[in-house]
Amino acid sequence: MNIVIVGGGPAGLYFAILMKRAFPGHAITVYERNRPDDTFGFGVVFSDQTLDNFERYDRDSYTAITDHFAYWDDIEIHFKGTVHRVSGNGFCGCSRTTLLQLLHERARSLGVELVFGREIVDVAALGGADLIVAADGINSRIRDTFADHFRPQVDLRPNKFSWMGSTRPLDAFNFFFRETEAGIFIAHCYQYEPGRSTWVLETDPGTFDRAGLGTMGEEESARFLEGVFAEELQGHRLVTNRSIWRNFPMIRCERWVKGNIVLLGDAKATAHFSIGSGTKLAMEDAIALFEAFRAHPTSVAQALAAFETGRREEVEKTQHAADVSLVWFEHLDRFWHMEPTQFAFGLMTRSKAITYDNLALRAPQFVGKVDRMVAGQARCLGLPVDIARPRPPMFQPFKLRDMVMDNRVVVSPMCQYSAEDGVPNDWHLVHLGSRAVGGAGLIFTEMTDVSEEGLITRGCAGLYNDAQEAAWRRIVDYVHAHSRAKICLQLGHAGRKGGTKLMWEGIDEPLEDGGWPILSASPLPYFPHSRVPRAMTRADMDKVRDDFVAATQRGLRAGFDMVELHCAHGYLLASFISPLTNIRDDAYGGPLANRLRFPLEVFRAMRAAWPDHKPMSVRISATDWKEGGLSGEESVAVARAFAEAGADLIDVSTGQTVHDSAPVYGRMFQTPFSDQIRNEAGLATMCVGNITTADQVNTIIAAGRADLVALARPHLVDPFFTMRAAAWYGVADVHCPPQYLAGKEQIFRNTVRDRQELTELKLKARPKTHQRGPQALLKSAAE
Repeated sequence: MNIVIVGGGPAGLYFAILMKRAFPGHAITVYERNRPDDTFGFGVVFSDQTLDNFERYDRDSYTAITDHFAYWDDIEIHFKGTVHRVSGNGFCGCSRTTLLQLLHERARSLGVELVFGREIVDVAALGGADLIVAADGINSRIRDTFADHFRPQVDLRPNKFSWMGSTRPLDAFNFFFRETEAGIFIAHCYQYEPGRSTWVLETDPGTFDRAGLGTMGEEESARFLEGVFAEELQGHRLVTNRSIWRNFPMIRCERWVKGNIVLLGDAKATAHFSIGSGTKLAMEDAIALFEAFRAHPTSVAQALAAFETGRREEVEKTQHAADVSLVWFEHLDRFWHMEPTQFAFGLMTRSKAITYDNLALRAPQFVGKVDRMVAGQARCLGLPVDIARPRPPMFQPFKLRDMVMDNRVVVSPMCQYSAEDGVPNDWHLVHLGSRAVGGAGLIFTEMTDVSEEGLITRGCAGLYNDAQEAAWRRIVDYVHAHSRAKICLQLGHAGRKGGTKLMWEGIDEPLEDGGWPILSASPLPYFPHSRVPRAMTRADMDKVRDDFVAATQRGLRAGFDMVELHCAHGYLLASFISPLTNIRDDAYGGPLANRLRFPLEVFRAMRAAWPDHKPMSVRISATDWKEGGLSGEESVAVARAFAEAGADLIDVSTGQTVHDSAPVYGRMFQTPFSDQIRNEAGLATMCVGNITTADQVNTIIAAGRADLVALARPHLVDPFFTMRAAAWYGVADVHCPPQYLAGKEQIFRNTVRDRQELTELKLKARPKTHQRGPQALLKSAAE
């Protein structure tokens, strides 16, 4: 096979090495636009896991690389005069120039032809090639030539950054944060060889402009930043090398393959430098492409198809982690007010790859500080907590007005579609009662409708007559008698999503017969085939407002601890807030303040009917997941408006406003919206959405992304989610009814052994420490 590789970066070179080593008969040529001794860039980063891959695939290049790297196990976070050192990370730095030279030598030794100073501008000139690998970087000519086929999407991120270097030695990966008159600057720094360290300088566009960096040349901007980071540089200078300021391009391609051409490395996909994955991603691309050819050695078409199919998921996962990470740095001002330990924990867990449990295993002293910090926050609420021996974050109490919850775990509102004439029955008693007994701090009812015409389905619960009130009273009394959980009544009105089938018969699908008249902000059906709702008149608004007040009063008589107003998911009040569903031209449509007018009117009326000592919350959809809909920024204004009206907690959900929304799902996918509202508006929030483990709950609370964490599906199959978590973390005084004490004692005994065994397995499974060369290098650097 005749293979031509365009681009002599790590991806192209490593693929050439692996292919030539496995298939010596292949003719492989690498064309590189730069000269072999050009020295662009500073250092690159690899993790222990990546080094393990290198050793497995080509030990000779692995040995050459590990003989020239600087290793570190720690990350240091320097913030407002504090330093947090977090161990157990296992990374190494290597000079980019050295890495390329080592790969050059290895490729030549195998018989790969390297051609330097040659720009390939037309792949037609490579007509004799059986395979063309486009590894020509972010500015790939081949990708751009066939852009109509590859369909690249380039998202230029707003922050500005520049790669520089320094002679300051470093024995850890360092994050430095500095606030100046112009704004906040960030330095991402790591050593890559003795006496040489990479400094990636980053700032937001406003700070960049105020500092005048756009008018400065490389040397002038380096001198400016030496002043900003004078303390951190410790007398060392910043070194430039094509250190221009730029915006990071997040690149994704719809297709990676065209005939016998395949995109590789940065040409096909980029990942932000804040997770140190660019070179890693490129070289692992090379491994995946090689594996595809090893599986299909005689068919280029089959190999390329296997590569794209098999590799895409892993690349997209890495890019998603990078996306989440870079957004954290783009919104640094959101976290600037935080206590330094919480700031450091938020930084460490920003991409979701590192969690509370992960850090507890690797950096127990740091997690101990985090636990004490969260306990201190609980004490500031006037709650009696043990700061010297604190519980994990999820088991710290929380207070809203006079209501105190034992822990931060919430059973999310989940429609059961099992009521009869709106009356909750034994199913609801068992459903809510068992989860209260299971240890959660707060239990939510399903959306409980304030009128018969406000029902979503015939199976939905209501609170608009005496029979319903009595049934709810029975459930509330059970929860209070047999648990320490608090119980919240969620009130709503279906609006245009009313008169629909039960979930398992077709969610949001209109009833074929027997429906009822429906209302909305505007006469827009949910599905094109749904019934058209009537746009609400002022008389309709008066009735609906009074229905909410009446249901609130019934909820008070039933004994609920808290009440929540449902203003999310496209139901009646949400239909006023979203511009996608509100096209009114009166005082209740148009600008956000007008669209909020009626929902706020309802909330204020409910607040007036609800005792001052009892809390209220509001559930909102923080984004509609559709262009032209409510944005994350607007949701902050929505949250503030409800808080000013007396809301104590914002229950942050997203979407379900329109049928053609396009949510971006994933673990904890709605938590960033809670994070934004909590830390920009300074409000208590509850997050929800694909949160499945106690580890995730601890991570969210400790990082300050929410104050309460609601879980739905995990509670459906495990009412004792919280009790199990208490056993895992050794929180022995979690409440348990006397009937179940024997079971509690058993699970606490067994879990001690289970946790010890799992911890030992995790420690054994950690990548080995590659310390052949680095210790000598770091010792030399320190001397």
